[in-house]
Amino acid sequence: MEQIAFTMRLNPGQAGEYERRHDTIWQELVTLLKAVGISDYSIFLDEDSGILFAVLRRHENHRMGELPGQEVMRRWWQYMADIMATNDDGSPQTSSLRRVFHLP
Repeated sequence: MEQIAFTMRLNPGQAGEYERRHDTIWQELVTLLKAVGISDYSIFLDEDSGILFAVLRRHENHRMGELPGQEVMRRWWQYMADIMATNDDGSPQTSSLRRVFHLP
């Protein structure tokens, strides 16, 4: 199992709405994320900067690369596009983070 981390950015004043939408995340999206090999997925917010910090575990043979082609994923991105920074295809703008320390 591999652990990865990345950041995303909320638009100003959208923290509450972002949390509300995730409190009612669609079950079909949860099912898809698990089906492609994602587990133990958490997102944290730096309230001062609006930066979201995400960390997840994925199986060695994960299929995360399939997510952009999935209709439910594209719908979720469209649903979230008004409250966060996105790419032209609607996906969230992300920055990968490199692990520099780990205490098992």
